[in-house]
Parts: sequence; C-alpha cells; structure tokens
Amino acid sequence: MHVISWWSLAWCALPVVLISVVYTRWSGNASEILLSAARMTLQLIGVGYVLVALFDNPSPWITVTVLILMICIASWIALRPVNHQRNYLKPTLIALSCSAGLHLFISLVLVIGVETWYEPRVIIPLAGMYFANTMNAISLATERYNSELEEGKAEPKARLTAFKAAMIPQINGLLAVGLVSLPGMMTGQILSGVSPLIAVRYQIMIMTMVLGSGGCGAALMLWQLGRMQPSGPTDDDTDNNNNHLAENQP
Repeated sequence: MHVISWWSLAWCALPVVLISVVYTRWSGNASEILLSAARMTLQLIGVGYVLVALFDNPSPWITVTVLILMICIASWIALRPVNHQRNYLKPTLIALSCSAGLHLFISLVLVIGVETWYEPRVIIPLAGMYFANTMNAISLATERYNSELEEGKAEPKARLTAFKAAMIPQINGLLAVGLVSLPGMMTGQILSGVSPLIAVRYQIMIMTMVLGSGGCGAALMLWQLGRMQPSGPTDDDTDNNNNHLAENQP
C-alpha cells in the first residue's frame, strides 16, 4: 500500500481553498469552511495517535469509556438542527446507544465472531460508522418531525414523514453502492491489499448494519418524541368530526 507523505497530503488543502473561494464570493465569509477543515485535520491526527495507543494496549474499560464518549458526542451533534433542546438529549442517548449497540453485537458476535469483544482494532471503527450514520438518521428525523408539527401536521403524519426523510440517505446508499460508489471501508481494504471478494463481504455487513441501526435509531427516537407530545385530535378524529358536521347540516 502506498504511504502518503505529509508533504503530499498538503495538496488536500486545494479543494478546501476552492470551496472557500466560492463560499466567500457568495456569502462573504469562509470561516465556517476553514474552521471545519482545520478542526477535522486536528481531530483526525489526534485520534490517530490515540488509536495507536489503544491498539497497542487493549483494555475493556478504556474501550467502554471511548464508546460512551462517542455516544455522548454523537447525541449532542444530532440535536444541532433543533438547537439542542434539552428535553431531547435523553431520548437521543437512548435511541443511539440501543440501536447502535444492538447492531454492534450482531456484527461482532454473530457475523465476525470475534474472540475478544473489546478489541479496539475491530470495535472502534465499526462503532464509529454505526454511531455516525445513526446520528445522522436521528438528526434528520428529529428536525423533520419538529418542522411537521410546527406546520400543524398531526403527530402520526409528522412521524411518518420524518421517518421517511431519515431513511432517504440509507436507501440511496444501498441503491448506489457498487454502481455509483465504492464505500470507504471497502476501498480502504482493497487499497491495503485485501481481496475484493473479502472486502465485499465486510461491506455488505456494514451496509446492512448501517441500514438497521439508522432506521431503528430514527424509529426509537420518533417513538419517544411521540410519547412526549400532548394528546390531541388525530386526522381520523378530524375527518369524523367533519363528517358528523356535514350530516347535521340542513
């Protein structure tokens, strides 16, 4: 596998500069792009050193601590579209940890069959993918759910619309993989010398687990939000009332 030098990596700043120019011309402020790119670079370099230390010294306590930290950060980021409403944090933590945790168990125990569940080299990359995709699904579902309710939609319709919106990226990913894109994990394995047929098996596991984790996370989140809503008339009640009024009119 080719090793990328730091000097060669500097060319990756070119697309950031290009987008920053467009951002500046259209909005007059490119700080969001530049700060995001700088933060991404520092975060990845930092996590690279952390992962090296974790891989060399595997510990169940350290692994669990890292997973809890990832869940907390992902839950906080997921609520960004709804301005981090405080009463939404607990449902988000529950939805994310339950959904992603279930699919991590399926992947590690039933599919891969690892001997040591807390092996950082296996569980942390998988957890990162599952947490990130579930976070995005929960974020999309929560934002759309709130928007639908603010527009006066009935709770069941708001829930259905929000769930469908959250599933769009998941379904698009299933339809496009192999035809439009080669996903990151599969590409990384192929570049590192793994047989494409083996990489395909891992990617199938990832895609199905991401679908299930994202869908279950969004559904669990919406179910909890629905229980938090005050009871009110449903669309069926409204239709029945309208029909009753129409029958009573002379």
